[in-house]
This record gives sequence, structure tokens and C-alpha cells, in this order.
Amino acid sequence: MSACDTLPMTEARLDRSDPWTESEYLALGETRSRIELVNGGLLVSPAPDRAHQDINFQIMRSLYEPAKAAGLRAFHESNLRLGPDQMLIPDLIVGRMSRRGGTCEASEVALVGEILSPSTAPVDRGLKRQLYAAAKIDWYLLIEPDMSTYESVTLRLLRRRGTDYEEAAVAKQGETLQHGEPFPFALSTTDLIT
Repeated sequence: MSACDTLPMTEARLDRSDPWTESEYLALGETRSRIELVNGGLLVSPAPDRAHQDINFQIMRSLYEPAKAAGLRAFHESNLRLGPDQMLIPDLIVGRMSRRGGTCEASEVALVGEILSPSTAPVDRGLKRQLYAAAKIDWYLLIEPDMSTYESVTLRLLRRRGTDYEEAAVAKQGETLQHGEPFPFALSTTDLIT
């Protein structure tokens, strides 16, 4: 793949009246922006900033071994097929997926996680929450940094109940989120922002 193949798509190429199919979406290839497919439309958000990336790295570092011990794999920013013409790219997923391939299936996922940012917070708390619940992903981890300074973070572990989620555990700055499901893990809020 050449450097030109990874340049962002132009608005003219992304802006169209016909719905996008999954095969057309996947044909876009790698881009600098995060582009997700929702009901035949494209949801475009900028690439994460360094603070967001750092938090994601720390979470993946903390979850990798506990997930592996439970027979699961942890990935970040992978294509996740929720259904027809529904392809999201969550910040993290944990489940029974192969390490090969480009797309994970919702039925393989035990936990999905999103790190809120100024441009994605409403979508992560609303639309994505609904889509993950509809796809029957049982656990949703919301990572909520103080977006003005990134000096504190709140973790919310949500468990699916029917068509929505309810709060199962919360850890505010200085606390550790510990839970036994969907696998035993502990996430220190202090470690996420150091």
C-alpha cells in the first residue's frame, strides 16, 4: 500500500445520496479519519488525539493479560460488524475472535469499550450504546476522561439488560474498577492518566 492509499477520502467521494454497502465501505481501505458504517451512512470522526491514544494504550495494557487468561483476545480499533450495513470501530473489544482477519463479529465480542472525546461523546453515549445493545454485546465500558485537561478519568462498566445497558460498576479518579465479568479484571484510573 502506498502513502497515497492512506490519504483521507475527499468530501466529494464520501458525500453521496445512495446508501453505502458493506463491500463499498470496506473498499475505502485505511484512512486518517475514523469512518464507520451505520445504516448505509458514514459516520466520520477525526483520528484520536495523543491523550486519547495514551489512555487506550494503558487500558489495552491492563486488559490484555486478564483477557488472555480467560481465553479471550483484546484488540483496539478493529472493524466490528454489528449487522447488515453496520460496521463500527470501537476503541477496544475483548472476545473470542481470531487474531487473523479484518472484521470481528458482534457474536464473538464479550466487551466493547469507547473512550469519550469532545467529538464522539454524544455518539458513544447514545447511538453506539443503542447499536451495541441491539447487537447483543453484553458488556460496554465507557471511559470518560476530563476532556479539558485529561488529568482525571471515570470508568463506567455497563451490563446489557434487554435493549439497553445498566450501570454495573463505576470508578472515579483515584479508584480502581474491579469486576469478575465478562472476565476478572482491574483498571486503575490513576494508571490510565499517568
